[in-house]
Amino acid sequence: MRVTYDDLSQTLDALTSGETDTVSLMATVACEVHHSDDRFDWTGFYRVVAPDLLKIGPYQGGHGCLVIPFSRGVCGAAARTGAVQLVPDVEAFADHIACSSSTRSELVLPVRNGRGELLGVFDIDSDQVDAFTRQDADRIMEILARVFHDAC
Repeated sequence: MRVTYDDLSQTLDALTSGETDTVSLMATVACEVHHSDDRFDWTGFYRVVAPDLLKIGPYQGGHGCLVIPFSRGVCGAAARTGAVQLVPDVEAFADHIACSSSTRSELVLPVRNGRGELLGVFDIDSDQVDAFTRQDADRIMEILARVFHDAC
């Protein structure tokens, strides 16, 4: 099954309308995105909890890394640079942190609220090489911007 971004967007808009709690929003997004596409093997958030430090937040799938500094891995790179990380083959990413041995490709997107504050990163892993496209990144970023606009 492949995600239909218009449907996913409408579903998330309906489920999150009026909600401002960051953790509640993260839990809902992680669940809906995870179940929207067979490519998505692990789907979740790493929250900014201190300067230059991420900790695991709501997620779907097997266990994840508990703590990731901004200086390490794909998630750290997204948090540190504020740029989407689209990694077709994690084995070719020099500083990849292997939280799961099944991960082959990764898409990590910075998550900001409407005030521009970095709340964390949204991490999607796949057990397939080259699973993600620029369209996946762009459409999910649009959804995240809308859902987390009013987050506290």
